[in-house]
Amino acid sequence: MDFLEEPIPGVGTYDDFNTIDWVREKSRDRDRHREITNRSKESTWALIHSVSDAFSGWLLMLLIGLLSGSLAGLIDISAHWMTDLKEGICTEGFWFNHEHCCWNSQQVTFEDRDKCPEWNSWSQLIINMDEGAFAYIVNYFMYVLWALLFAFLAVSLVKVFAPYACGSGIPEIKTILSGFIIRGYLGKWTLIIKTITLVLAVSSGLSLGKEGPLVHVACCCGNILCHCFNKYRKNEAKRREVLSAAAAAGVSVAFGAPIGGVLFSLEEVSYYFPLKTLWRSFFAALVAAFTLRSINPFGNSRLVLFYVEFHTPWHLFELVPFILLGIFGGLWGALFIRTNIAWCRKRKTTQLGKYPVIEVLIVTAITAILAFPNEYTRMSTSELISELFNDCGLLDSSKLCDYKNLSNTSKSGELPDRPAGAGVSSAMWQLALTLILKIVITIFTFGMKIPSGLFIPSMAVGAIAGRLLGVGMEQLAYHHRDWTIFNSWCSQGADCITPGLYAMVGAAACLGGVTRMTVSLVVIMFELTGGLEYIVPLMAAAMTSKWVADALGREGIYDAHIRLNGYPFLEAKEEFAHKTLAMDVMKPRRNDPLLTVLTQDSMTVEDVETIISETTYSGFPVVVSRESQRLVGFVLRRDLIISIENARKKQDGVVSTSIIYFTEHSPPVPPYTAPTLKLRNILDLSPFTVTDLTPMEIVVDIFRKLGLRQCLVTHNGRLLGIITKKDVLKHIAQMANQDPDSILFN
Repeated sequence: MDFLEEPIPGVGTYDDFNTIDWVREKSRDRDRHREITNRSKESTWALIHSVSDAFSGWLLMLLIGLLSGSLAGLIDISAHWMTDLKEGICTEGFWFNHEHCCWNSQQVTFEDRDKCPEWNSWSQLIINMDEGAFAYIVNYFMYVLWALLFAFLAVSLVKVFAPYACGSGIPEIKTILSGFIIRGYLGKWTLIIKTITLVLAVSSGLSLGKEGPLVHVACCCGNILCHCFNKYRKNEAKRREVLSAAAAAGVSVAFGAPIGGVLFSLEEVSYYFPLKTLWRSFFAALVAAFTLRSINPFGNSRLVLFYVEFHTPWHLFELVPFILLGIFGGLWGALFIRTNIAWCRKRKTTQLGKYPVIEVLIVTAITAILAFPNEYTRMSTSELISELFNDCGLLDSSKLCDYKNLSNTSKSGELPDRPAGAGVSSAMWQLALTLILKIVITIFTFGMKIPSGLFIPSMAVGAIAGRLLGVGMEQLAYHHRDWTIFNSWCSQGADCITPGLYAMVGAAACLGGVTRMTVSLVVIMFELTGGLEYIVPLMAAAMTSKWVADALGREGIYDAHIRLNGYPFLEAKEEFAHKTLAMDVMKPRRNDPLLTVLTQDSMTVEDVETIISETTYSGFPVVVSRESQRLVGFVLRRDLIISIENARKKQDGVVSTSIIYFTEHSPPVPPYTAPTLKLRNILDLSPFTVTDLTPMEIVVDIFRKLGLRQCLVTHNGRLLGIITKKDVLKHIAQMANQDPDSILFN
């Protein structure tokens, strides 16, 4: 298969919604690399070209890291400012958010650090009142109005300019990395609109996060920058290696967790992840995190908004409540996936899907109206998680830290367990209501036609449940120190239970239940908090949530959305345990018409064009003759069309009666006959074949590990049929008693 000899523009490319041939792409890259290496020995210029080609991958990673980090910083700063805009504005400079506005104030005390004369609520600006029922109604109205405006702008921009900018993007990125083509999904318009609408969607107060969409944004950056380098622009397999590294950079800037980002790409997103990609992913994630840290979007010298440090070690007995949080996370994950997929299917199959703007506005209105009265739903979800993770200290003025006897500190300076005050009791009720609202509203929010991530809402649900359990455990330990489970390790005046730790474990459990992440999840949570000693509780909760969720349904949320959308994705984690053979799956079946094939030296241009026009197959086997059915190779439909069109334009005398030859040497042409067309250079001479008695579990494994798009079936060297990736997926669905027609694309 010689792709370097007289290349025809367009040959070797793929149609939209088709799967690439990994074997072919890797072969092309090896040929290209071999040629560059051989030429490097001939001249100094060729040697420089060889070195620059080798270095181009690292340069590309540097650019992806810089661009991803810069965009993430821009999104963080803009979202923070616009979220605060719903509640008021800074008179010193409208571009300051609430926190920065009061930082610059000279007239603010430590107790009232959130209140400063420079920051005015909308009631102060409109009716010059800050207290009272009328002021509350004005602030309420403005909060809902701003939320609706932001949501309307977000859904309108997505609908008009970039339909692919909606959702989290991770299901589609997983599918693209497995070798699927979705043109425009990682394009420049998608990047621009996703960046703008992500800020608007987060600022609207909807139950969604920016972390999942940041992976999509980073992959868009990677795809666009790939076009600057020939090596990656012309090879789909090489480009997917870059996109794997870009996904790592996306998680790195989303959470401030570079190592977690690399592991997330390896565990959850990537299909093909060689060692070279691991190093480059690490470099891209490092550069992206460094860039974000340089921008310092949170103004706290941290990469993340909810960085916390706990000072109290956990006790062995606490593994019981941690495992309970894991069970809750698994149950929540399974419930969320089932209900969200059912709602998304309803959206796809009913009139609801035709009115995305109205749906977004209704959900936003309901969310804003229910959120404003409760301070924990009114604040942004990231701030809520930060509050729940917080370990109460002497200087904390939050209701969650409103304990009695605050002045009674231990010798170490740490606060001992105290009885809950009125503020804590009030906060518990508000958090319980927040938990119910978040659980219900997130089901309807994820999947709407706006950018929407699932990481932060899932973590919020778990953090609320964890904090509620943590405060309950703390009060139980305080009031019942004489119980056997407490008296051995929880003495009078000691700080035994850390509710913030329970919130962190709950957040990990719920995120694990929804996404089924394990290793990368624990590392991300560890990088968020900086607490090495809390790895065991996180691992226990993450594994428990995965086991519970897997017992109720095998698919994570991303895999469920891939199946809902009908993308051809072969899950590497699932085992094929059925005793079927290749002959049971191949096309044609026993009573079907014969397989459509091309012969190597007896078909005219007209014959081939007729076959192309009458079929929709993505490629055709080439045989010696229809009688012998001995296999010669495989040719792609797109390559055939482009080559014939190119020959008609550039080769004199090619007409419908011209014979097409796929052989190495064509016989001499008699005078006064149409010239022949030689298309051997587009023929794959080594298509992958299996025999008709090959077990399907081996065929499925071959498709997964080699990334095949089709496989030919033979018997004693004679061609019998063909198995495509779509056939394999349909067969797996059929064996699992699912609808095989749910696989929509090739």
